[in-house]
Amino acid sequence: MTAKKCTFSRRRFLQGAAAAGAAAMLPCSLLVPGKAEAAAFSEGDYQTFRNACPRNCYDTCSIKTYVKDGVVKFIEGASESTYTDGGLCVKGYSYTRRPYSPDRVKYPMVQDGRRSGKWRRVSWDEALDMIAKKMLKLKEEDGSLLGLGMTKYSGNFGITNYGVEGMMSSLGYTTRFVGTPCWPAGIDAQNYDLGNMWCNDPEDMVKARYVIVWGANPAWCSVHSMKYIMEAKRRGAKVVVVDPVFTQTAAKGDVYWQPKTASDGALALGMARHILDKGLVDEDFVHNYGLGFDEFADYLRDNVTVEWAAEQSGIPARDIMEVAEEFATADPATIWIGYGMQRHTNGGASVRSIDALVAMTGNVGKEGGGARYGHLQTWGFNYHALIQKQPEGSKGFLGGAAKGEFDFTSGSGASYTDRTVNINKTAQAILDTTDPAIRMLWVSCKNPFGQDFDRPKLEKAFDKLEMVVTVDQFFNETVANSDIVLPVTTLFEEWTVNASYWHYWLSVNEQAIKPMFETKSNIEIAAALSKKMNELSPGSCTFPQDIDTREWMAKEFNQGIYDMFGISDWTELRNGPVKARLKSSAAWSDKKFATPSGKYEFKSELCEQHGHKALPEFKVGREGYDEFRLLTPHTKFGLHSQFVNLDWMHEYNKEPYIYMHPKAAAEKGIGDLDMVRVFNKVGEQKARVKLTDNVAEDCLLMYEAWFGRGNDYNVQNLVDDESADMGAFKAGAPGVAIHDQFASVERA
Repeated sequence: MTAKKCTFSRRRFLQGAAAAGAAAMLPCSLLVPGKAEAAAFSEGDYQTFRNACPRNCYDTCSIKTYVKDGVVKFIEGASESTYTDGGLCVKGYSYTRRPYSPDRVKYPMVQDGRRSGKWRRVSWDEALDMIAKKMLKLKEEDGSLLGLGMTKYSGNFGITNYGVEGMMSSLGYTTRFVGTPCWPAGIDAQNYDLGNMWCNDPEDMVKARYVIVWGANPAWCSVHSMKYIMEAKRRGAKVVVVDPVFTQTAAKGDVYWQPKTASDGALALGMARHILDKGLVDEDFVHNYGLGFDEFADYLRDNVTVEWAAEQSGIPARDIMEVAEEFATADPATIWIGYGMQRHTNGGASVRSIDALVAMTGNVGKEGGGARYGHLQTWGFNYHALIQKQPEGSKGFLGGAAKGEFDFTSGSGASYTDRTVNINKTAQAILDTTDPAIRMLWVSCKNPFGQDFDRPKLEKAFDKLEMVVTVDQFFNETVANSDIVLPVTTLFEEWTVNASYWHYWLSVNEQAIKPMFETKSNIEIAAALSKKMNELSPGSCTFPQDIDTREWMAKEFNQGIYDMFGISDWTELRNGPVKARLKSSAAWSDKKFATPSGKYEFKSELCEQHGHKALPEFKVGREGYDEFRLLTPHTKFGLHSQFVNLDWMHEYNKEPYIYMHPKAAAEKGIGDLDMVRVFNKVGEQKARVKLTDNVAEDCLLMYEAWFGRGNDYNVQNLVDDESADMGAFKAGAPGVAIHDQFASVERA
């Protein structure tokens, strides 16, 4: 190990030592890099384990964990992965604090009165007895378990955590909150255009001669991808960043466009029209591998001009023409389509327009090219924990019943299913659903009060519920609105496996330390609940009651996974992460698309059948209902409500702010650091303002985060549940127009 490597590892050792409560005991000599420091570290003094970040993040970092005396001492990025490349983000390095945080939920707890803070510790047996009896009561009174709802998403992406869904199936037919707030409009768009969502390996961006980062901020949200963008730039590529906010990524580009928010489709179509007029279309691709290009070209000629695009977007026509020509003549050229830009009422239509721009220039299926959005090509696991059978005789939603009604008197031939409601309208679904009403809610891998929309309405909805059970690591705002909280393990305390929806590396997650306090993994909780249910009512739950979490993780693997990653057994991952064996780093390199025609579909009949335009036509965005557009993106040092709650991270998030353009603030008589009130039809939020020209004059920016420590800051006080245009096709429910929000502001 080199001295440089030792110095880097020593920093992580100090972090881990603090987590173990030992930082104050370290000699001062260890705080300064030098020979003594390098000599002090010996990897042989530690047990090493392989872990993987399970957060909903592009990077899905491979981690090497160092443990001594049963304590996580420090971590580093796995050097075997050329993507993680030995480093983690700041959020990742804070993981060593997570299991040892004093704010952690350590035991099963019952709250006597929601939001009262009157918590009392109970045993697992007592907690499960309360839960099981409530479930059995629902079943007896309603004739089914449809009154039991489950809202679970991506707060813990380990594959075995799909056991939460499996647990629900093992109880019977229940109500599921389906869909995703993250990326569904874009997923549908790419499925209409290409037949699937599939992106190039991000590592091949170094081959690009032109890179457009459109509505993404990888300098904050995918730090490991930035090195490929910067390497492409070093090799001569031009980097254009399109974003309504001047981000850290924008600062590193060659060209920055700050378009009017939600005008992305018009901007892409304006570029497409200019490329068409200049004769820069890749005729081979559009005619031999595409369908409907002539109709798309006619639409552009009849409806789109560069001047119109400039008016819609606020980007000068000459700039649109210049970038369009450069993009069309670069070989290869690529566009990274960020998830933020499709969180609009016209988001799916905008993604289709950008897809078409990439396709008409022949950059689909090309290394260094591509319309990069995401992929699930490496997710072919068995989902053993997910697939569980309902108890015999279970009744639920009857698909053939008229108007969504339920017929519990049908014969044995009835085909029952779970009932589904839109996860992006959680509050409204709880308030509106009847026959039977949702009376009990199970929350896991999710913090609805930190992520879901219209917080005031959500509070009313939760108050309607008879019991709320939340499985979490920390006392967050959802836990405060719950009756029972069950403590769950961190990544260091459980076995699972993780793949990425962006890169192509696979990582095992080993149990590095024993579960602390009385924490259990999600599948262990499911097994314990099954045991209690069957004690009270034999045969009422089919989930296995005795499980080995390592064995259950192993059951997620299959020959297809082994072949894809070139391994013979999952245990090889204990030597480090492995990368999928790709025929090409380019998605669709064979030009055989998964659409009905087998071609790239500029004109999609399937899209039209689902209620949208067949062509990627311009769609007008949501009409504003207040004077400022409100943007609520991710903070740099957090992911939704995660990480920012750790005491270590408070240094980076001492206080929330509302960011506002100086000119707009002056018109309101607002000065820098003034306390202001932001308000709209949903609710209000107070915070101090920071003046910056990084945001447009007509925008307010509030970073999404739960700061804790008694601070009531919550952007969901201002965000409604308006739907995006697409998402139902592949995600089961429309996306949500998170960035089509508006508000007013005044001095508080």
